[in-house]
Amino acid sequence: MKRRIPFGIIGLGLMGREFASAVGRWMHLTDTSAVPEIVSVCDTNPELFNWFTDSFQSIHQTTTDTRELLSNPDVEAVYCAIPHHLHERVYIDILRSGKHLLGEKPFGIDLKANQAITREIEQHDDLLVRCASEFPYYPGAVRIMKAVQQGELGRILQIESGFLHSSDINPDKVINWKRMVDINGEYGCMGDLGMHVLHVPFRLGFRPSSVFAQLQNIIPQRLSSGGELVPCETWDNATLHCDVENPEDGFPMTLKTWRIAPGETNTWYFKILGSVKSYSFSTKDPRALFSMEYKQGEVQTWQREDLGYASVYPAITGGIFEFGFTDSILQMWAAFVEELCGKDPGLYGCVRPDEVANSHLLFTAALESQKTGQVQPLEWD
Repeated sequence: MKRRIPFGIIGLGLMGREFASAVGRWMHLTDTSAVPEIVSVCDTNPELFNWFTDSFQSIHQTTTDTRELLSNPDVEAVYCAIPHHLHERVYIDILRSGKHLLGEKPFGIDLKANQAITREIEQHDDLLVRCASEFPYYPGAVRIMKAVQQGELGRILQIESGFLHSSDINPDKVINWKRMVDINGEYGCMGDLGMHVLHVPFRLGFRPSSVFAQLQNIIPQRLSSGGELVPCETWDNATLHCDVENPEDGFPMTLKTWRIAPGETNTWYFKILGSVKSYSFSTKDPRALFSMEYKQGEVQTWQREDLGYASVYPAITGGIFEFGFTDSILQMWAAFVEELCGKDPGLYGCVRPDEVANSHLLFTAALESQKTGQVQPLEWD
């Protein structure tokens, strides 16, 4: 019989529900070491409890107090999806309670908060701590990562990585916490979307040596829930122009996190050009992997491969079907559970704390670049 891992969920909003629903599809996976079970849920809004308790008979605790969940001896691991300004206190409390943590990015509202969380993680090396990032589990992203690791591309010439949506294009949209500096943080869209964009480059070992940032606050005022115009201070769009140092030679890397990208609903993409082979993938067309191989004297053309369903962790879905967002969440959670069971996920593990810490160094440098209008150098430990 498979091991049972009792989970608590803190934060029952959009991502809390998506994460929980993956439990209902766990039998979709055909070869995992354990089965997660939701036993406790926590949110400051008790009206959110009913969907969870109606959907999961395993839940025996609902609470508005994180301390009650963390003192529950039945909870072994926690998924936490809360506003950024709460990360430092709650993530540290989770670790001190002895629970494993899969938390949402950016692991702290700013660099100082992230450093405090990192110091606490270092005091608990018996706990597994990872950051949520689902999109690199799409089949196209998995294929690209494997190709780069195996050296198929030759010399790397350029990388473009981005996350685009247009949910804020309506100037009359009522302000929410992600547009408030004191809750979301000065990073703005970088803190909210940036780890998705950096997951693959960081995992492949590509870290910028410098960054030039172009940050845009496109709609500086929005309506409050009471109908009054209030300041909207966070960055809507960020374009980071980076230089990456490589053992062979450096190359440019462009990173985009845009909340106002006309025509985009929720698009994650990754494009990497090499002297021998190049790849491009976007969730806008999740079945398609584009590649181009350079052969001297021959025509250079992009080739489309229809991927169908393929996954890191085997599933019952036939290869003729299409991989989607709910599949990517299930795969991410499987990677966390497998690592919790002592399995090495290798290239396809969830985002590590050191990778999150590196994102804070980059975003902090980007803010400084925006202030000075200059290229900002980066130094890595």
